[in-house]
Amino acid sequence: MRILFAFFAALFLFGFAPLPAQADDAVAPPVATTREARLDQLFVDLKRQRNEKAAERIAARISHEWSQSGSASIDLMMQWSQKAIEDKQFDVALDFLDQVVTLQPAYAEGWNRRATVHFMMNNFGKSMSDIDRTLQLEPRHFGALSGLAQIMAVTGHKQSALEAWQRVLGIYPMMRSAQDQVGTLSEELAGEGI
Repeated sequence: MRILFAFFAALFLFGFAPLPAQADDAVAPPVATTREARLDQLFVDLKRQRNEKAAERIAARISHEWSQSGSASIDLMMQWSQKAIEDKQFDVALDFLDQVVTLQPAYAEGWNRRATVHFMMNNFGKSMSDIDRTLQLEPRHFGALSGLAQIMAVTGHKQSALEAWQRVLGIYPMMRSAQDQVGTLSEELAGEGI
């Protein structure tokens, strides 16, 4: 009985033993206790990672953290908006997303999703406004920066597009599409200077 008590006392005082690291995780980082601490660690890992697939997994974990609103109602509206987007019912998606940003204005992913819908509808000004709000809330939002870069490219602002893609690479160096766009735009801008 004393051994069992000692075991549970140690478990309570020192916590559970960490799970063994997965084969593709060289060293499992300590588990961060707050959302911000988890995101900070994930961004450090993302910046350091030199394996494209591993970086994609880290980026997916960051996106998962961003998607957590902390509200079941907001999460449900985000799901409904995603379904409407998939069904190309952009006005319906905007109705849900307008509610999301009204009810939870500090939720960056709500603004980012609405920016995406505006982009899909070619409402570039409204998309830019929502991207700006997203980046105010989460300056490391590589998805919003990618959207900014795409708008700049579509509207003929190649230098601004290049700068936005370079900002993406400063956060997520292994993003293949950003690497490709930086190469392409650099060549195009160099050719225009001749």
